[in-house]
Amino acid sequence: MVGGMPDEPQDRLDPLRAELGQIDREILALVARRQQVSQRIGQVKRDAGIPTRDYRQEKDVVERARAAAVEHGLSPALGEELILALIRGSLTVQERDTVAAVGEGGGRRVLVIGGAGHMGRWFVRYLAAQGFLVEIADPDAGPDGVVNHRDWRAVTLDHELIVIAAPMPATAAILEAMAAAPPRGVVFDVGSLKSPLRRGLHALRAAGGRVTSIHPMFGPDTELLSGRHIIFVDLGSPEATAAARALFEPTMATLVEMDLESHDRLIAYVLGLSHALNIAFFTALADSGEAAPRLATLSSTTFDAQLGVASKVAQENPDLYFEIQRLNDYGTESLAALLYAVERLRSVVRAGDLDGFRALMTRGKTYLKDRAKR
Repeated sequence: MVGGMPDEPQDRLDPLRAELGQIDREILALVARRQQVSQRIGQVKRDAGIPTRDYRQEKDVVERARAAAVEHGLSPALGEELILALIRGSLTVQERDTVAAVGEGGGRRVLVIGGAGHMGRWFVRYLAAQGFLVEIADPDAGPDGVVNHRDWRAVTLDHELIVIAAPMPATAAILEAMAAAPPRGVVFDVGSLKSPLRRGLHALRAAGGRVTSIHPMFGPDTELLSGRHIIFVDLGSPEATAAARALFEPTMATLVEMDLESHDRLIAYVLGLSHALNIAFFTALADSGEAAPRLATLSSTTFDAQLGVASKVAQENPDLYFEIQRLNDYGTESLAALLYAVERLRSVVRAGDLDGFRALMTRGKTYLKDRAKR
């Protein structure tokens, strides 16, 4: 108290906030120290040929964190959440170091056509980390310090590796043009669909090109590949597919091989159906006449989760998402399945068919339970 008057709240808050800031700095200093130890662990694993990720050890670490949180009067869920964030950070560092240490580059030249785009830039960063000498060909300005030829057709294609990270219609045209004079290096595209590329891919292969096709099942902001899938579509050149796979062997990504038709049939559901469901969801909300802030005041756990996914979808590139729906030879199959499912739901609700509604829920529960077992 000063002159008989109580202290101002701000006078009491300022030192507490300063103390909190100091604690935060100490926490981050410990996190940095943990990352350094993690890097040393990663080096030991590489030297001994031990896989980067040890799920049994991770489980033990999480269980210790939960127990320690309880000892300090904290929620075990908070302890788990914090330690999992630290594990992801450590794995990202270890994976990056491993890619750099055992990468396939060795100074070999690689050309990324479309290297100024989002996924193109991802491949520029990733391949450079492996020791490749990366160049790009893109009419737009690319990453700083990377040679940009602007037009791939004006380039002597004598690179060890050529990555095509252009929009799908452009990729199809590039593949067909390359078939006239196949490059000597390995060529692969990174398209979300293979139907629109089928003719160009087969033409280049028939002309003797060392060509394969991959689909990274992640976006350009991805750092840690653990838990991510990369699909490889062999087109009759196992040597090219093996070379593409080798680029990702140092990572913790799950590498999957399948034929072209199976890829697009499954992608119609994995991407096409999930995109369509979310587009339909936010379109129905936008057409409802209900203001988003008003809906937020009545939100539920399910609504919030769905709204979060839909919000991310709404921020994506509409041209790419349209291509995924329109250019897939199997695309209308998943849209028809969605339309049929909604109509079935609508019909049982309108008819007051409780048994029918239960049957829909039970079938879904069984399907998802069986999926979780795999």
